[in-house]
Amino acid sequence: MRACATVSRDLDEPVSGTAATAATWLLLEQPGPWGARALTASHLDPAVGRALEAAAEGTGVRVALIRRPGRHADCGTATERQVYAAHTVPGSGWLHSATTTDPRRLLDLDFAALGRGDHRAFDSALRGRPHPGDPLALVCTNGKRDRCCALLGRPLATELTASGVPGIWEVTHLGGHRFSPTVLILPYGYAYGRAAAHTIKEVLQGVQEGRVVVEGCRGCSAWERPGQAAELAVRTAAREYAAGVLSVIATAGAAPRWDVTVAHEDGRRWRVVVARGASLPPREETCGASVLGAPARMDVVSVREMAPAAALAV
Repeated sequence: MRACATVSRDLDEPVSGTAATAATWLLLEQPGPWGARALTASHLDPAVGRALEAAAEGTGVRVALIRRPGRHADCGTATERQVYAAHTVPGSGWLHSATTTDPRRLLDLDFAALGRGDHRAFDSALRGRPHPGDPLALVCTNGKRDRCCALLGRPLATELTASGVPGIWEVTHLGGHRFSPTVLILPYGYAYGRAAAHTIKEVLQGVQEGRVVVEGCRGCSAWERPGQAAELAVRTAAREYAAGVLSVIATAGAAPRWDVTVAHEDGRRWRVVVARGASLPPREETCGASVLGAPARMDVVSVREMAPAAALAV
């Protein structure tokens, strides 16, 4: 059976509007092997993993494990671990970091406050502070979740690290295995699919310059998937690549069709019609799936800039 990423690439399945959704990401360094559900199937205490999953549910926070590229030895001793929290809503995003020797301390966090973008919840519990370094590039490499993430993601993480690119981490799960290798950029929250090293280098350079690279972009995790597709469509139509200037301010309708309003900080508004379609033909959506499926896709039907009076009425 062919790998799911190969099939998706051969079918030229669109990647826009496929990013995992999370207003805030909480990342805990955990070396060693990862299982398919890494928070409860790794060397992290599964009771802590279950408690983190429960604490994050419904808060807008997504918890993931990270590790440095390369060998993943875990001697089991209480070593210092890196912790990150990143809020991805454009215009109010931030990336803070901390260290801990006891992952149970993450259970002291106010997850609802984190989901709202209040970094004080992170700073007070873990002595966190604004991350002083480069943006983070998280490469999904969890082969137990899907073999494509290991076969394609690990070489990408290794290549980026070997070429001296800072801020590279392996991560447990970003969704969309069939778009491997998949990468999440923090604090912007934009995810990329079928990523190559040169693309990620350009994306990270763009972060430094305050611009968003649209090529290969799956969307910003701050928005639901219709909003992700709509924002990227506006960027392309308006040739607007500056970071943090576009927001999804309204989504009307329900599947399979939405009217999405995208706003620019300068006052302009666009109405974008997004329709949910199916990527055909049916195939395995992930390697080893027991049934065939037709993955959902977000198709942009139209992009229309609104007149000033109509924009004010939204």
